[in-house]
Amino acid sequence: MSAAVGGAEFHGLRGAAAQLPRSRMLGRQLRVAPPAAAPAGGGASSGGIRAVSTPLKKDASEVKRSKVEIIKEKSNFLRYPLNEELVSEAPNINESAVQLIKFHGSYQQTDRDVRGQKNYSFMLRTKNPCGKVPNQLYLAMDTLADEFGIGTLRLTTRQTFQLHGVLKKNLKTVLSTVIKNMGSTLGACGDLNRNVLAPAAPYVRKDILFAQETAENIAALLTPQSGAYYDLWVDGEKIMSAEEPPEVTKARNDNSHGTNFPDSPEPIYGTQYLPRKFKIAVTAAGDNSVDILTNDIGVVVVSDDAGEPVGFNIYVGGGMGRTHRVETTFPRLADPLGYVPKEDILYAIKAIVVTQRENGRRDDRKYSRMKYLIDRWGIDKFRAEAEKYYGKKFESFRPLPEWQFNSYLGWQEQGDGKLFYGVHVDNGRVGGQAKKTLREIIEKYNLDVSITPNQNLILCGIDQAWREPITKALAQAGLLEPNDVDPLNLTAMACPALPLCPLAQTEAERGILPILKRIRAVFDKVGIKDSESVVVRITGCPNGCARPYMAELGFVGDGPKSYQIWLGGTPNQSTLAETFMNKVKLDDIEKVLEPLFSYWNSTRQEGESFGSFTNRTGFDKLKEVVDKWAASPSAA
Repeated sequence: MSAAVGGAEFHGLRGAAAQLPRSRMLGRQLRVAPPAAAPAGGGASSGGIRAVSTPLKKDASEVKRSKVEIIKEKSNFLRYPLNEELVSEAPNINESAVQLIKFHGSYQQTDRDVRGQKNYSFMLRTKNPCGKVPNQLYLAMDTLADEFGIGTLRLTTRQTFQLHGVLKKNLKTVLSTVIKNMGSTLGACGDLNRNVLAPAAPYVRKDILFAQETAENIAALLTPQSGAYYDLWVDGEKIMSAEEPPEVTKARNDNSHGTNFPDSPEPIYGTQYLPRKFKIAVTAAGDNSVDILTNDIGVVVVSDDAGEPVGFNIYVGGGMGRTHRVETTFPRLADPLGYVPKEDILYAIKAIVVTQRENGRRDDRKYSRMKYLIDRWGIDKFRAEAEKYYGKKFESFRPLPEWQFNSYLGWQEQGDGKLFYGVHVDNGRVGGQAKKTLREIIEKYNLDVSITPNQNLILCGIDQAWREPITKALAQAGLLEPNDVDPLNLTAMACPALPLCPLAQTEAERGILPILKRIRAVFDKVGIKDSESVVVRITGCPNGCARPYMAELGFVGDGPKSYQIWLGGTPNQSTLAETFMNKVKLDDIEKVLEPLFSYWNSTRQEGESFGSFTNRTGFDKLKEVVDKWAASPSAA
């Protein structure tokens, strides 16, 4: 459905007020030469743009919309009032500009450790499909962190960099530097497709290479096209880059099935973009390094008996975010949608995105992710609607092997005579001597790198002769080989949380290493071997940025020094955890973990993971075990 407001027409409001039921260059760079910009100014309807693909049916006054929807509509495709706010003397920007700058890859933040005043800065997030980072970009990001940030780089759970502490006056310098060094922040945040995940390892293997290529093409397909990003940050300059593949351009421009806004600078997104953020991952069959089931769309390469990629299985409707004490919000695993031949993948992705664009809720952002649409409709209705935009039926899902988590740590053969080395980085935070040494290695050997979805860094394309000096340099910087790292740390993840995230209710990144040490101490006490581990993930709030709802043991901040405890995820990230206990104080976690781990150690089946054990045993029994332990004399 479309509707008119202020002379402009927009999409995406059909059923918006419906009630929710409970329930190496390292890779081709995205095209950065902007298309013709929309006329300057504030209104989305400037120049008589008719951003609509279907006839007018309902006046917008009849449809409830969130405040962010109005901001997007009036922004002139993400320009206004951000363009005015950026040149003001104030250290911060206004509410409308705060929403818009997310689309450009930045969040406004304040340092919550500083009392009595608002200490404004900005976090920048890059967009790196597959986690690929050319040598030139890594060195630029490293320099920017020192000159304009807080001296550290952060590797994210979506294979990107985050740069914290950038002042408003330095934003244009930092973003233009990223752009001119083969990088981008466009679409790293905001109501559109975020960074597209893919296996980070630089294996010369058909299925991995095809997954990476597909991820890059999907990222290009869904990149904003209006040119606002380049207008604001590089004065509209056209940056030299690799040309976009013709199949991407063709798929974006195709309107055979009514997917596009034909006369709009944003043919897929229109004036309203998507109802909420949108996440996509592509992987090879069996490789769950990307947490495939947590994405709005999960794409899996299917190969024939000769190992040639022939098509893709597609999952839809995953997502982690939720709100405490609002039971109609929940984490959700993606459902199987169907199979498409490889030549159709861009058209299938576009059809799914448009189905969400047209039907996702725009009145209440808590319920705007595609998972809620699918939960409300059911997968069959969603499939039928997406097929209208695809123009074909989705074929039956092809058989897949069991999922395995791959960390890609340590020394490994690429398959082309060269090596790669996966560096374990606690919580993805690169700083101090480790940061200095990594830069020296990457610069000296002219290495490209790749960021993993587990917040680690892969050094790519290493000659055999360089292995020994690189190993020595990393060890001297305190970057241990995987065999020397506690197994708990190898799979653990945490979001940044305090002090900069405004949503954080308690610590995550700053608290996880002490918590992991306490877990190891409990393991020692109950007789669990040093070689054993559980997947631990911690977030400071329920939004789930570190995907705690897939962990065997998830800590979700629900107050100062307090966490919900989630149990039941599995090591291969194929099972959704559930809430086990609420409001567990940080000082009291051993009172919960010691009886749980003791009972696991004494009653588990051969080779049974902690997550599988908790699912088999059931929460009623586990709570009984915890309660009895708390009441025993030994617990006093």
